[in-house]
Amino acid sequence: MASETKDGVDPVAPGEVKVRRALLSVSDKRGLVDFARGLADLGVEIVSTGGTAKELEAEGIPIRPVEDYTGFPEILDGRVKTLHPRIYAGLLAVRSSDEHVATLSEHEIEPIDLVCVNLYPFERVSSRRGAEDHEIIENIDIGGPTLIRAAAKNHDFAAVVVTPESYDAVLDELRNSDAMLSGRTRESLALEAFAYTARYDTAIARWFAEREDDFPSQYTMSLEKVLDLPYGENPHQRAAFYAEVGTRTHLLSMVSKLHGKELSFNNLLDLDSGRRLVDEFELPAVAIIKHNNPCGVAVGAHPDDAFELALATDRQSAFGGIVCLNRPVERALAQRLNSMFLEAVLAPGFSEEALEVLQAKPDLRLLENQERRRSPITEHDMKRVRGGVLVQDRDSGLESREEMRAVTQRTPSEEEWGELVFAMRVCKHVGSNAIVMSKGLATAGIGAGQMSRVDSVRIAIEKAGQAEIELTGAVMASDAFFPFADGPAAAIEAGVRAIIQPGGSKRDADVVEACDRAGVAMVFTARRHFRH
Repeated sequence: MASETKDGVDPVAPGEVKVRRALLSVSDKRGLVDFARGLADLGVEIVSTGGTAKELEAEGIPIRPVEDYTGFPEILDGRVKTLHPRIYAGLLAVRSSDEHVATLSEHEIEPIDLVCVNLYPFERVSSRRGAEDHEIIENIDIGGPTLIRAAAKNHDFAAVVVTPESYDAVLDELRNSDAMLSGRTRESLALEAFAYTARYDTAIARWFAEREDDFPSQYTMSLEKVLDLPYGENPHQRAAFYAEVGTRTHLLSMVSKLHGKELSFNNLLDLDSGRRLVDEFELPAVAIIKHNNPCGVAVGAHPDDAFELALATDRQSAFGGIVCLNRPVERALAQRLNSMFLEAVLAPGFSEEALEVLQAKPDLRLLENQERRRSPITEHDMKRVRGGVLVQDRDSGLESREEMRAVTQRTPSEEEWGELVFAMRVCKHVGSNAIVMSKGLATAGIGAGQMSRVDSVRIAIEKAGQAEIELTGAVMASDAFFPFADGPAAAIEAGVRAIIQPGGSKRDADVVEACDRAGVAMVFTARRHFRH
């Protein structure tokens, strides 16, 4: 094993570097003192900067100021302190190269074996309400990312530590391996370091992009793993859930799993659909989701009533589904839920009695949703395609009644208006071609995912018949226009008395005429709501 001597630096093979000198410069000072003390106890010389040096000195830990190492003072209010060729030569030298080692010796440059750096809190400052541009820009770190990337690039000869969570493991290995770190450890630390700087640069790029253009020429994003999943859509597919870094909320933010099996990929898809759907309503609402589509939705004076109405739409499809509520679950509803086979229940709370009942089922996932923040209106929707992603604005909100237009001779009654808006709120969460029939602010029949719109109408009618729901006086919502009058005609024959759709077909006149002949009201929203 080669070593640093008073006469210079000896060559050393990759992975054979003993940690003798470390550069510490951190913004997040959690665990810093204990880590530095552990290094000092191993005989490691600590070179440090600014606030990091002051904190260590205050704790009695010997440090060498960076200006002593470089021979150059910190300048420009600390903007320049580590940007110096001595530091980067000490980090980037290939120490198995006789030429590099000779260069270090010639210029009396002392190698740096370990860098512990984390960066100015750009994400936190830029997301703070009222933060001014100059303050945000001042939190763009320059020297820190450069140090991290230099050490990570040269990880055969230098180690890089970027998170306090790594301190204990690094110290343990140094203590047990004569102040050395294995190649595998250094490579793992380098991977973490490059991901760390990539996330940091992404946050900066996104901040600048959002000031210029909603869809910038380069769309940068960083994802952070939230949860490993047992498998994907199918058991042979690996899967994990990642959240976009910097987003205000995500699917599992402020959600606690109180009971049950691991969450699966398909569970998360269904939970996302259910959460978004019940968030549409101020009244107590329940959505039962199966295969990423609602099989029953209702609002009511009480969540127990809403659940029974939602379940009545399609009891058979509810088997093995997910129930999402926007109100807490009490004992009576828990007993009802306990009588069924369900994958998961998500609600803003569960009473102690309800938990006692539901936890009798060992596999049932119980999820308490305490998230009260709304997703930002600027949130984008992304769909993966081969080699890329499609990015669009999320289809949030619904047209106001003032934006809608009755186009038939008969206009909807006030009761029908409320029913039509309810049906369309549900419809935008159903896979296209989507048809929703509702009655009493509860779904009566849902047709989803058909290639033909009239087939979706027929399925919705058939579902209502299977549930023994009388469609006389019901309303129907369609996520896009009817290309022909056959869909509305089938619904009218089944008893539907009011229809809501975007309009815009070349045959709108034929569709409206069919409604007028039957005395049925029709409303155009002028906005489509496909969900693919």
